[in-house]
Amino acid sequence: MNAQESKPAGWTHQPDHLYKGRRASLPLNIVVIGCGLGGLAAAYCLAQAGHNITILEAASAIGEAGAGVQASPNVSRLLIRWGLGPSLEELGVKIQALSFKRWSNDEVVGWTPFGDVINKEYGSPFYLLHRADLHHMLYEATEPHCTIRVNSRVVSVDPSKPSVTLASGEVVTADLLIGADGVKSVAREYVVGGPDKPRVTGDAAYRATIPAEKLLQDDELKPLVEKMESNLWMGPGGHIVGYTIRAKKEFNLVMVHPDEAEWGVESWTAEGNVDKMKENYKRWSTTVRKLLALVPSTLDWKLMDRDPLPSWIHKDGKLVLLGDSCHPMLPYRAQGLAMAIEDAAVLGNIFSHCSDRSQILPLLYAYQSLRYDRATATQTSSSLNRHIFHQPDGPEQEDRDRDMRAAMEDALRVVRGEQSTRVLAGNANQWADKTKNDIQFGYDADEEAEKWWLANGDQLMTLFPSI
Repeated sequence: MNAQESKPAGWTHQPDHLYKGRRASLPLNIVVIGCGLGGLAAAYCLAQAGHNITILEAASAIGEAGAGVQASPNVSRLLIRWGLGPSLEELGVKIQALSFKRWSNDEVVGWTPFGDVINKEYGSPFYLLHRADLHHMLYEATEPHCTIRVNSRVVSVDPSKPSVTLASGEVVTADLLIGADGVKSVAREYVVGGPDKPRVTGDAAYRATIPAEKLLQDDELKPLVEKMESNLWMGPGGHIVGYTIRAKKEFNLVMVHPDEAEWGVESWTAEGNVDKMKENYKRWSTTVRKLLALVPSTLDWKLMDRDPLPSWIHKDGKLVLLGDSCHPMLPYRAQGLAMAIEDAAVLGNIFSHCSDRSQILPLLYAYQSLRYDRATATQTSSSLNRHIFHQPDGPEQEDRDRDMRAAMEDALRVVRGEQSTRVLAGNANQWADKTKNDIQFGYDADEEAEKWWLANGDQLMTLFPSI
C-alpha cells in the first residue's frame, strides 16, 4: 500500500504558516515511524512543508506515559511558532530559577535565575510540562494534517524501495522513511547495519508525580510548589530533580540512583518498587524523605548510553533517523526533548525546498550537517553533569560547591541591579555559564536552516536540479 492512499476521504491540507510561506513544489509521500513527541513534531513540520505524511504507531491507542519534561527557550520558541502558545500558558509552569541543594541538609549551594531573565535574554519562556500534556498538544496540532495509523507495528524495513512491513504483513511504501521510533528503534538497525547494543551507565531513574496539594499541606514542602523553581539535590552516586507541572497541580520527581544490574528493561514505563526507592534515600534530607513518603507508585527507568552514530542516513538515501533513534540523551541536561523538536523543525524547513526526488539524499545530508554536531555536543554536555551531580562528599564535592556558590553570589548581585563581577565559563553549574546558555537556549532551528540554505542552497540545487 502506498502511504498516500491511506489519507481519509475529503482530506485537505491546511494552509501553512511556516518557512516564510514556502512549500515544496514536489510533495513527497513520507512515512514517519513512531508517534511519540519527535514523530509528531516531524510529521507536523513536514506536512507544513507541503508533503503527504503517514505516521505508523505500534500502540493500539495514541497516548504518552512518563512525567515531567522541560521546554527550554530553544524548544518553546518553536512550539509557540506552531501555534501552541496558549496551551503552553495554560498547562505549563514557567520555571523561575534553578536551585542546587546538598543531599543531606538542603543547603542551597547553587542558584540561577530563569523566569523573566530567560524570557528577556532569549525571547521565549522556559516551561515545565507533563509529557502527556505536550504530546496531546502536538497530536491536536498534527492530526488534521496527516494520517495517523495505530496498531501498525513496523517489523522490518526495506530502505532501498523504500518500504516497511507491518506485523499484520502489510507493506507500506513511500518516497522517504523517517525513523522516529525512540531508543529501541527498529529503523536504526538498518542505518547502523545491525543491532547496536547500548551500554549500561550504572544509573537508573525513579519517576513519580505527587499532587501538589499534598505538598501545600506541609510548611516545609510548601515552598517547593510556591517558588516554581527546579530543585536539584546532589548526592553521592545520585541526584533528585523536583518541580511543579500541570499549572502547579502536580509535583514531578526524577530520582537518579545507582543501578548495579548488568541487564534490564530499557523502558519509560517499567514499574518500580516504592519501598526500595525510599531505602535508597533513607539518609538524605528530611525534605527529600517527606517527599518520597508521598509517592504512591513509581516507574524505574534504566539509563542506557550509546555512542554517537557515524551517520543518521541509510546509504541508499531514503531512510533517516530523528530524535532518540539517532542521538538518545541521558537526562542530566534535560535536552532530549529539545533535540528531537529541533530535528523536526530543521527537517521540515529543509524539505520545504524539495522540487525533485533526486534531491532527497542531498536534502537529508543538509539536515544532518545542520544537526549532527549540536546533538552530539549536547550528549557530551549531559554526560558531564552526571559526574558533577554525583560526586561523593570530599574535596572534589567541596570544590564543586565552592564554584557553584561563586556563580550564585554573582547571580544575586545581578538580580540586585549590580554588575556581574565574575567570568563563569566552565562553572560547575552549567546553567550559570552564559556562553553555554547562548549556544543551547539562543538556538533557533528555523533560523539556522534558513541561514544554511542562503549559504548553500543554490549550489545544492545546481547539482540536483528539478527535472
